Amino acid sequence: MKKIALTVAVLGLGLAACQDNAPDNAVSTQNTIETEAASDLNSSVDTATNSADNALDAAENSVENAGAAIDNAQEAVAENAAN
Repeated sequence: MKKIALTVAVLGLGLAACQDNAPDNAVSTQNTIETEAASDLNSSVDTATNSADNALDAAENSVENAGAAIDNAQEAVAENAAN
C-alpha cells in the first residue's frame, strides 16, 4: 500500500511539473517587447533631442559669427574713413 501511495504521489508531482506555462511565457514575452519598445523610444527621443540641441547651437554660432563679421566690417569702414 505504501508503494502504491508513493507511486501515486510521484506521478502526481510529475504531472504537476508538466503543467502548461504558455500563459506565463506569453506575459513574459509581452513584458520584454514593451520594455524593448520603451527603450527604443527613449533612445530615439534622446537622439532627436541631441540633434535639435546641436542644430540650435550651430545656428547660435552662425548668428554670433555674423555679428562679429558686421562688427569687423564696421571697424574696417571706420578705419578706412580715418585714413
